[in-house]
Amino acid sequence: MNDTDKKRSETDFLGAVDIPEWAYWGAQTQRAIDNFTVSGHRIPKPMLDALAVIKREAAEVNRELGLLDPELAGAIVTAALEILGGAFGDQFPVDVFQTGSGTSWNMNLNEVIANRANEILGRPIGRKKPVHPNDHVNLGQSSNDVIPSAINIATRRVAGRLVDALDSLVRSLAKKEGEFSDVVKVGRTHLQDAVPITLGQEFSGYRTQAAKGRERLKAVLPGLEELPLGGTAVGTGVNTHPQFAKRVIERIAADTGFPFREAECRFEAIASRDAQVALMGALNGLAASLMKIANDVRLLASGPRAGFGELALAALQPGSSIMPGKINPVIPEIVIQAAAHVIGQAAAVTVAGLTGPLDLQIMQPLIAFESLSALEILANAVHIFDEKCVRGMTANKEHCEELVQWSLAMVTPLALKVGYDRASAIAVRASKEKKTVREIAIAEGVVTEAEADVIFDPRRLLSPSADDGAKG
Repeated sequence: MNDTDKKRSETDFLGAVDIPEWAYWGAQTQRAIDNFTVSGHRIPKPMLDALAVIKREAAEVNRELGLLDPELAGAIVTAALEILGGAFGDQFPVDVFQTGSGTSWNMNLNEVIANRANEILGRPIGRKKPVHPNDHVNLGQSSNDVIPSAINIATRRVAGRLVDALDSLVRSLAKKEGEFSDVVKVGRTHLQDAVPITLGQEFSGYRTQAAKGRERLKAVLPGLEELPLGGTAVGTGVNTHPQFAKRVIERIAADTGFPFREAECRFEAIASRDAQVALMGALNGLAASLMKIANDVRLLASGPRAGFGELALAALQPGSSIMPGKINPVIPEIVIQAAAHVIGQAAAVTVAGLTGPLDLQIMQPLIAFESLSALEILANAVHIFDEKCVRGMTANKEHCEELVQWSLAMVTPLALKVGYDRASAIAVRASKEKKTVREIAIAEGVVTEAEADVIFDPRRLLSPSADDGAKG
């Protein structure tokens, strides 16, 4: 028998359980491993870190309150710090799809920390002595207040990375807005030619979309800063010291640098995950905006010869295994796919948010996994879009201006002089004869060359004019 095959036996109130001898987890974790083989997805690292922070600070506070022997508390703190430093990464094997309270994740932490603490104190693992996973590591806590607190801590910390990525994207879009401010092009509505617009004006829309998405995200972050610690099982705080929650949360805030505070109502904060539903609503809106922007960029760069061809994107890799020289808009396509995925995750969290019967939210592992995954995916997608697409794109200025002159929408200002019906007829004739509106208007004698120079100047159509309200 290999060392990895050796087992030890531990017991809980359900009886004996065989556990790999090398494992730091205990009976409750082993039961979860045996029962919950669903997805292969494990606890997200930010969630693991948040739980370790809670266990560390809880031990410190319980020591201060005289509830935990200083030697035991010190060993628990050391074990938690080791986990935060990246140690024991293979000791957290519980599937995302498990009991809805996340009890198995909480007990996984409790058992690993207890066994490591005992090892630090020179005792063998698997004995629950002198450090017990429930009596000492979980002192003053319940899975029902620890898991939602960890979800809030983890999502609040990870959200900062997405905010930073959006800050950078907004700056890059603003820079392109300035660079493209003199590039006059065809506007398009319903994917049909419309009156002229500058490429910079189009990019002002993208810049504003990204900025508003960022602000909507920032608006929901304070809701993630409320922690229900101290509520224990249902919010009443049974089995915990009256000062426990306040002191632990103050320490968590100081440790993480985020303004975490006690939940306004622990009953609400344990029975619901509305803060994550609101977060995912903001991510859903942001994903929709990013998909729209990426799709527009893909359209504007289409071609390069048989499409719009108004933008040129950096060539990052060959686009076809059969068509030599083909380059695809790979980065916009990454963003589109990532956005679609996040929209699905937002729907999953919304459904999960509905499922909190009575006094406990019971889809917390799913909420944690999808929320943290969505934040990570969007942060990565935004960063890649900014760095590998937006910053390197250029405008095909001459092609843009050529299309403007050829556009039938240039008939629009002529309607103020000759009326809608006559202008429509000129546009129809221009289309049939494959000529510009300007050429037909001059040929029909409705404008002189000099008048045409003014009326059909595309830059005159980029903003309201005092002359636009009356016929000439």
